[in-house]
Amino acid sequence: MPANDLGVEGWQKPWSGPNGGTCLEAKKLPAGLVALRQSTDPDGPALVLTVDEVRAFVEGARAGLADDLIE
Repeated sequence: MPANDLGVEGWQKPWSGPNGGTCLEAKKLPAGLVALRQSTDPDGPALVLTVDEVRAFVEGARAGLADDLIE
């Protein structure tokens, strides 16, 4: 969905790149959903996930299951 359809308020930057310019922004939505967007393209697309999907990704990343994506 277009990120700008979700409004400008409530976006957070829990994941920032080392230079502070490349960030993944997140926003809590109603009904247990979370939207993710690229901070450098706030009018671009947003990926909408359930809280359980975000939790599974974060827990998997903590466990090293995504390490091959950045190496």
